[in-house]
Amino acid sequence: MTVGEAILAGEAQLSAAGIESGRLEVEMMLAQLRDEPRLQLWIRRDEPLTPGQGEKLRDWLARRTSREPLQHILGWAPFLDFELYVTRDVLVPRPETETLAQLAIARLGGVASPRVLDWGTGSGCLALAVAKAVPVAEVHALDLSPDALRIARANATAYRLADRIRFHQGDGFESLAAHGDTAALRFDLIVTNPPYIPAAEVETLQPEVRDFDPRLALTDGADGLGCYRRLAAEAPIWLKPGGWLLAEFGDGQSPALIELFGQAGWSIEGVEKDLSGRDRVLIVRAPVCD
Repeated sequence: MTVGEAILAGEAQLSAAGIESGRLEVEMMLAQLRDEPRLQLWIRRDEPLTPGQGEKLRDWLARRTSREPLQHILGWAPFLDFELYVTRDVLVPRPETETLAQLAIARLGGVASPRVLDWGTGSGCLALAVAKAVPVAEVHALDLSPDALRIARANATAYRLADRIRFHQGDGFESLAAHGDTAALRFDLIVTNPPYIPAAEVETLQPEVRDFDPRLALTDGADGLGCYRRLAAEAPIWLKPGGWLLAEFGDGQSPALIELFGQAGWSIEGVEKDLSGRDRVLIVRAPVCD
């Protein structure tokens, strides 16, 4: 089978499985298998695949037909200018979260030697984005899952940022308490993409998300607002006066979050939309703590 024939056959197979971007995904598979840019594939469309390439492509197409995410098959996911290692232990980074990262980075521009916390780091995408864009920042990343932290550390090492990020394993802010005086570890900014899918909606998600992303990263097992309630109550003592909290949230959750944080004394700076025009990021500033 030639490269061109493989693209057409693979596209037909994925389209039959309900995958709309079949052509692009087959091209990405072949580009990785052949270790060449996608644009080269059609230039070399008459070249035959090696037996090994053909066998691997058949395996990958079968996995993708079962709706395993392409990112898991390839072993990486794009995020800003990173290619991050991902497995079933972490949420696959989404384009929406790139908006969150960029908003966080923008607010650190005028802060001297800022200290930043990525609350629920997962793959480490937010922590890495901040560490790379703001070299003077002291970045901390925490997660309940030791497996997720293993992935995040691997990504930090791959991009030579491991010495810029301090990782903490544990249940939220409790993982920071072991470091002693809270006042000595206050942050200028907390950024988070917490689990926000209501439990009742999980079964309606696309198979790639429902069956392959870790449930711990998708839902709090209730109404999807549990982590925000915790952040509204617990985060103020971990932020410097006037410090920011930027949080990604789900469709339709904006009014409830504005009310929740407002009642807890936070200053509501605004809600930002993602690239699709949906409300996606809540920006609040810490209430004054004694």
